Amino acid sequence: MRRHPPDRRLPRLGVALLVAVAAALGAGASPAAPGTTAREARAAEPVALDSVIPAPAEVAPGGSPYEITAGSAIRVPPGRSDAAVSARAAGEYLAGVLRPSTGFELPVGSESGDVELRLRPGLRKAVGPEGYELTSGADGVLITAAAPAGLFHGVQTLRQLLPPAVEADTPQDGPWPVAGGRISDEPRFAYRSAMLDVARHFFTVEQVKRYVDQLALYKYNTLHLHLTDDQGWRLAIDSWPRLAEYGGSTQVGGGEGGFYTKDQYREIVAYAASRHMTVVPEVDMPGHTNAALASYAELNCDGVAPPLYTGTQVGFSTLCVPKEVTYDFVDDVVRELAELTPGPYIHIGGDEAHSTPHDEYVAFMERAQAIVAKYGKTVVGWHQIAGADPADGAVAQYWGTSGDEQEVIDAAKAGTPVVLSPANRTYLDMKYHEGTPLGLSWAGYVEVRQSYDWDPGTYLGGGVPESAILGVEAPLWSETLTNSDEIEFMAFPRAAGAAELGWSPAAKLGWDGYRDRLVGQGPRWERMGVDFYRSAQVPWE
Repeated sequence: MRRHPPDRRLPRLGVALLVAVAAALGAGASPAAPGTTAREARAAEPVALDSVIPAPAEVAPGGSPYEITAGSAIRVPPGRSDAAVSARAAGEYLAGVLRPSTGFELPVGSESGDVELRLRPGLRKAVGPEGYELTSGADGVLITAAAPAGLFHGVQTLRQLLPPAVEADTPQDGPWPVAGGRISDEPRFAYRSAMLDVARHFFTVEQVKRYVDQLALYKYNTLHLHLTDDQGWRLAIDSWPRLAEYGGSTQVGGGEGGFYTKDQYREIVAYAASRHMTVVPEVDMPGHTNAALASYAELNCDGVAPPLYTGTQVGFSTLCVPKEVTYDFVDDVVRELAELTPGPYIHIGGDEAHSTPHDEYVAFMERAQAIVAKYGKTVVGWHQIAGADPADGAVAQYWGTSGDEQEVIDAAKAGTPVVLSPANRTYLDMKYHEGTPLGLSWAGYVEVRQSYDWDPGTYLGGGVPESAILGVEAPLWSETLTNSDEIEFMAFPRAAGAAELGWSPAAKLGWDGYRDRLVGQGPRWERMGVDFYRSAQVPWE
């Protein structure tokens, strides 16, 4: 595992820790037994209900805590309906998280259990399809939701209400308390996404799954996979086999690259779905296409295939808009991609097409959008699509830095839904500071507070209403990233903050409260093996 410079790691004990312990004792925590460390004493106390990330909509602490013991069991809805099967899967998932660390059997069944996951369709009016209610008391924990996604999100809240040691993959000392009280929670925005760029550097199926598991803890519901770019084509397309075989054979810096077979892509899609995340695949065009152009000479206007590219420049490649073969190519790729992708969206890129004349860009995007619609999918494009007559229902993904681009504002007011990914806020590949060993800095340095301290509902200028915002995405570009350790160092803590911006109501947002809750995530990430960035802006333990 690659280690990072020591200056990013803070001392584990110090004044902040002593103050925190004193505050806990002053608030009524039991004094530590002789020989017990301060950290062990805190571990025996229930995690506060309002310490969760993303911040829940409503929290009412009170009553006796519950404790998971060797006699605990997980109860799930009976039956074989799709909803019941999915709810049972959430119960099995919870048991799978808890068993290694607690050492308890934690059987899952529909007869009895002191941790219960209950479906109640009528709750949809109160918390929507992804929301949930969690009630905890001496007799157990009840998570209720209108749909399985809500149960799964409630399970993530329960995970965070247990001591961080619950995330370990080996037996740990208990106890395993859950604070008493009630949470009622639902997301602010419907689209809460993280993007992983597998084109600049290729990541294996297992590496993608690992990232999915980390994102699930924070209630993300979308995984945007950037599958193609100048440096590599990462998905097998039967009708154009050289795209993956040749176009996927390298990556930034000249490594061996790689690509997903169709079965491997299906595996990623299914795994994400098991975590209630929808995969949005991206095939970037008409620019960012050198891997395709190198694979098939006929896609170039001059009929000459360029060499494969392993650098990091942008804006130099373009499909040949006037050629009809270009649209045969787009049609084949979208058709095969749509067949593999059960989710409603296909992302067609559209950014940094500097080598495509504007009139050709507009003409290309019109035809590409029609092809996506032909195969029953909804277009997502980077916000430059706003300058090319977005199709009805098309989604514009904003990646600027100011929020005042008039084309985007006009499109949003005209009904184009917008996903916000401001590069100087949510781009997880931006360096934290000048000394960050990974990442880029073209959008500035993005420390933890800079990434979190903004409101998606009021970000766009020109009077764009919150109702025009479909959601928030945290993209992670991989020009400088080569493995999971590096992904995690750049993603965390910032991915947790982006998740809160997408989920929590505006009234619950605020740097001071978020920073305090972020402190508690550090020990959790350590137990999960996540090599996160220990920002000096956060008083880590």
